Amino acid sequence: MSKSTYADEKQVDPLYPVVGEDQNGTVPFEGFSALIAEDHKHEIKLRTMSWQKAAWLLAGDQVCLAIMAQTWSLSVLGWVPGIITMVGAGILFWITSITMHKYIMKHPQIRDICDFGYYAFGRSRIAYEWTGFMLLANNILLIGFHVLTGAKVINTLSNHSQCTVVFSIIVMLMGIVMSIPRTLRHVSFMSMFSAACMAIAILLFLIFSGIEAHPGFGYYGDYPAAGEVRTYPFPLPGTTWVNCLNAVLNITFLWVPQILFPTFIAEMEKPEDFPKSLAVLTVISAFLFICPPAIGFHYLGQYSTAPAFGSLGVTAYKKGSFAFVIVPTLVIGVIYANVTAKFIYFRVMGKSHHAHSNTVVGWGVWVLVMAGIWIIAFIFAEVIPSMGDFLSLLGAAFDSFFGFIFFAVAYYHLYKGRLFHGVYRSIMSVIHVFVMFVGLFLLGLGLYAAVKAIIADYSGSTTPAFSCADLSI
Repeated sequence: MSKSTYADEKQVDPLYPVVGEDQNGTVPFEGFSALIAEDHKHEIKLRTMSWQKAAWLLAGDQVCLAIMAQTWSLSVLGWVPGIITMVGAGILFWITSITMHKYIMKHPQIRDICDFGYYAFGRSRIAYEWTGFMLLANNILLIGFHVLTGAKVINTLSNHSQCTVVFSIIVMLMGIVMSIPRTLRHVSFMSMFSAACMAIAILLFLIFSGIEAHPGFGYYGDYPAAGEVRTYPFPLPGTTWVNCLNAVLNITFLWVPQILFPTFIAEMEKPEDFPKSLAVLTVISAFLFICPPAIGFHYLGQYSTAPAFGSLGVTAYKKGSFAFVIVPTLVIGVIYANVTAKFIYFRVMGKSHHAHSNTVVGWGVWVLVMAGIWIIAFIFAEVIPSMGDFLSLLGAAFDSFFGFIFFAVAYYHLYKGRLFHGVYRSIMSVIHVFVMFVGLFLLGLGLYAAVKAIIADYSGSTTPAFSCADLSI
C-alpha cells in the first residue's frame, strides 16, 4: 500500500490538474471534467452522481430524528426567539453552503472537508490533520448516537424484551452490512426510503398529538403536573440562559450538515449542479424544520420532550410513529460511515490500484475500515453515559468550524481585495463577518453551555457502561 498524500501534493498529480481561474475567481468546468474522465477509467467509479441523486442523499441526511427535538427547543425559547432562530439558521445555511460550493469550484481537487480546511487555512498540513481529527471524532460519535437511537427504537417496540446491549449489537451489525456499498450514488437510493420513513413518522406524530386528549409526559412530570397545555411567545419564568443556549444549539446544529458536502460534491458527475440539489434540500428543510415542530409545540406546549414522540400519552401512538424512525437512524449512520471510511480508506490505500478496483485487497480493506468505524461507534455509544450532551459538546467544538468559521474564511479568500466592491458584495461581506461571529460565539459560549449540561447530568445518577437498562421512550 502506498503512502498517503496531502492535498498540496495533489497539485502535481495528473489526476488533479491545475486549471486557470476565470474572472469570477472559479475554475472552469473543464477542471472537473478531467477529474471525472480519469475517475471513469476505474473499475469503481465514484464521480457518477446526478444532482437529483445528490438531492435525495442530502434529504436522507437532513430528514432525521433531530427534527423531532425542535419542538422541545420551541418549548424552551417560546415562539418569537424560537422561530427567529430557525429562520436565521436556515438563511445562514444557504449562504454558507453556496460559499462552500464556490470555493470548491475554485479548487476541484477538494475531496472532503479535510481538503477544504487545508486550502482555506493557507495549505496548512496542521489544518488538514486537525480537520481530519474533527471529522473522525464528530462522525464516529454521531454514528454511535445512531446505534443508541436504534437500540432505543427496538426497546420501545419490544417492551424491552432484551438487554439494550443486544439491541445495540443488532443495530451495529445492520449498519455494517448496509454500509458495504462504496459509492454515494448507491447510498442515495437508501436515502429515498429514509426520508420517506421519517416523513411518515413525523406525519403520524402530528396526527396522534392532535387527536389525543392531552400529552402523556413532559420533563416536568406526567400530565397535568405542569398545568394545562399552553404555548408562550418568550421563555417561561425560571428558564436559565444555559437552557436557552442549549435550545439554540439544538436548532443551529440541525442546520450544519456541511461536513459531508465536499464529499458529496466530489462524487457528482456535474459538480456545478450542486446548487440545484441544495435548493431542493433547503426547501424541504425549511418546511420540516419549522412547521412540524411548530404544530407539535401547539399540541404539547410545556410538555414537549426531545424527541417529541416521548410526549405522546397513548402507547400505541408512540410505538406506531416511532417505529418508522429505525430506517433513517440506520441510513443516516450509513451516510456518515461512508464519508468517514473514505477519508481513512484513501489515506491507507493512497494511489494503489486497489483503491479503485474490484480486488480482494481493495474490498477487504474497505470492509475492515467500515467494520472498525461501526465497532468503535458502538463502544462509544455504550461507555458514554450522556451521549446527547456529549454530542452537544462536539457540536459546539466542531460544528462551529464546519458550519460557520470555515466558510467565513473561504469567503475572504474568494473575494480578497474586492470585499466591498459594490452594494451586493459589501452586504455579503458583512453577512460573512456575522457568520464568523456566530461560529466564534458557538465555539465559546456554546462550548460552555454544553459543558454545564454535562456537569448537571453527572451530578445525578449516570448509566454504567454496557448497561442493560431500558431506553424506551
